[in-house]
Amino acid sequence: MMEEVCVDASLALSWVLPMDINVRSEALFQGWAREGTALLGPPLLYAETVSVIRNKVFRRLLTVEEGGDALELFFAYGVRAREPAGLYRQAFALATELRRPQAYDAQYVALAQIQGCELWTADRRLHAAFGPRCPWVKLVQ
Repeated sequence: MMEEVCVDASLALSWVLPMDINVRSEALFQGWAREGTALLGPPLLYAETVSVIRNKVFRRLLTVEEGGDALELFFAYGVRAREPAGLYRQAFALATELRRPQAYDAQYVALAQIQGCELWTADRRLHAAFGPRCPWVKLVQ
């Protein structure tokens, strides 16, 4: 069976947008590529990634062409959207247990839990909220 790893939008965006964490996150991706590790995320990953890129274009931090290029690059990374049975119930339960006001980030945590793999994030707040109770949540540092 192929190994899998769940990635969130913060990590995916670090691959396609200029950010401080690019070198470390790109090295992580290259290691997964060498090992044949499958990348996955909940359907929310695509909505968040497209939305952030579009917002950067709207705010004129990227040109329309740069935004389109970033989006195409994201698609090229081949992250597979997964929506297993129970994903949203598990996300709700995790968000409730950890007293989170929303369940967006919990979808990533729940998917990794259901799939039995790690979730990697570049989002320190997500890691702080879930990492202490969910050891499969890893922070790119």
